[in-house]
Amino acid sequence: MAFSRELHDFLWKHAKLTEEQKPLLVSGTLIVLQDQSFAKGYGDLTSPAKLQKRWGEVLREQIDEADIPHSKKMDIAQPYSGITVHPALRVATTEFPKGVLHEVIRRIKEKVWPFIAVYSAHDVVGRFYGEFLKYTGGDKKALGIVLTPRHITELFALLANVHPTDRVIDPCAGTGGFLISAMDRMIRQTTTEEQRLTVKKKNLIGIEHQPHMYALAASNMILRGDGKANLYQGSCFDAPFKQDIVARKPTVGMINPPYAQGSGSLHELAFVDNMLDMLVEGGTGIAIVPVSVATAPSTFKDVLLRKHTLEAVMSMPHELFYPVGVVTCIMVFTAKKPHARSGKKTWFGYWRDDGFIKTKHMGRVDLYGQWQAIRDGWVDAFINREVSPGRSVSAKVAADDEWVAEAYMETDYKALTLDDFENAVRNYALFQIVKTQPVEEGASSEDA
Repeated sequence: MAFSRELHDFLWKHAKLTEEQKPLLVSGTLIVLQDQSFAKGYGDLTSPAKLQKRWGEVLREQIDEADIPHSKKMDIAQPYSGITVHPALRVATTEFPKGVLHEVIRRIKEKVWPFIAVYSAHDVVGRFYGEFLKYTGGDKKALGIVLTPRHITELFALLANVHPTDRVIDPCAGTGGFLISAMDRMIRQTTTEEQRLTVKKKNLIGIEHQPHMYALAASNMILRGDGKANLYQGSCFDAPFKQDIVARKPTVGMINPPYAQGSGSLHELAFVDNMLDMLVEGGTGIAIVPVSVATAPSTFKDVLLRKHTLEAVMSMPHELFYPVGVVTCIMVFTAKKPHARSGKKTWFGYWRDDGFIKTKHMGRVDLYGQWQAIRDGWVDAFINREVSPGRSVSAKVAADDEWVAEAYMETDYKALTLDDFENAVRNYALFQIVKTQPVEEGASSEDA
């Protein structure tokens, strides 16, 4: 995390790359460092221009050697073309006589490459993308891009209880975080090399619409030797993609859909329904969405319940996606088994505290090592559908109901303290005082 900030500052000062190009430079460099001759000899190239040219050649060679259809190779390589011709990367400077690209390669080889060998389940490319995204101009949510934290992608794999025989689909793959976590859990359960190859080649399926993000997801897969042939570049609503994926019979779906930015945007639950339609009957679909889509009435909720079973909804920490201010919940469905026909209760979990602490320079981190115990408790409660005051509840819900724990959960009065009572009274008193204050001329009620 510290190095990603350092590298962003370096690229901003010396490389003049666009925000899209920065993570591509990182992922492309990680790919070319797989070539041992390049990794050992890149410093011997006599000019920055020759190094930039060779960087592009090795990148294409690595992509060509991958076991993927030719058309997909072109889709993966195309977003990197801007790096291979960028003028700031081909010139020597007084500070960096071998060029800025040489310095970037040196730093990534020293600081990042060893990390990948140890932490195979970590979405390294996604970490850089997320860190770089913090510095973009304007509204970070302009495209609805909210990358899923790594501990949540790991949680999805546990909630779905993925096994090596499962086929996992992510229709909004982003940088591939869900697929990486699912792959890691599946690989840990294999006993033979044949099983591991099956997981990597057949059991991970992703779709990503944005070309640069698709290239990042593909680079993540190339670095791990898995899933490359099962990545699609385009819309997850495109009929040919859906037909091909349905034919693969995916059993598990995981999705963090683009968060709608206006009336013209596709509703988040439309993406969820689309994912569930791709799964086999009885498959497990898990989504993380803004809590507003669970509480507000919508036709999409009715569609979901007519076609699928809402097994569980978990309210997540308010600052889970810090610094992006979106409050979320996790929904778990059983695909193609109508909820309305089953009369089944839905389990609701109140998972507002994941043990992560917001820090000044590192964002939200597991500062006191609490996450693993909290995660295991959550997963156990979900699997066994445990009902506990203040933590979880079961209730029958319809499309026009609120799909959140807070609407049905009993208060655990034993856990309340005198401080809780005093804070509640104080907040209520302040609310009453503010509510009765006259609004100044020219001010809005929100200002008051």
